[in-house]
Amino acid sequence: MKIRPLHDRILVERLEEKEVKKGGIIIPDTAKEKPQEGKVIAVGNGKVTEDGKKIPLDVKGGDKILFGKYSGAEVKVDDKDYLILREDDILAILG
Repeated sequence: MKIRPLHDRILVERLEEKEVKKGGIIIPDTAKEKPQEGKVIAVGNGKVTEDGKKIPLDVKGGDKILFGKYSGAEVKVDDKDYLILREDDILAILG
């Protein structure tokens, strides 16, 4: 299935954190926090201002980004989990 977010929304796939053992203790998956780093899969056309002008987004497909802990809405497409968030929820683009 092909999916394209609308306006200033972005489809993101969370990047899994590497399992780190500190002091020999393995933290179970249920106790781990969800990663705040992701890869942009698809972007909308841009934000529309009040006077009808379209402002293009700063991110593009393939960018690695950091986003807020409780940002966006979780969706499931073709048995894969994604996150849809607005450009304003993005904290940084990783280079």
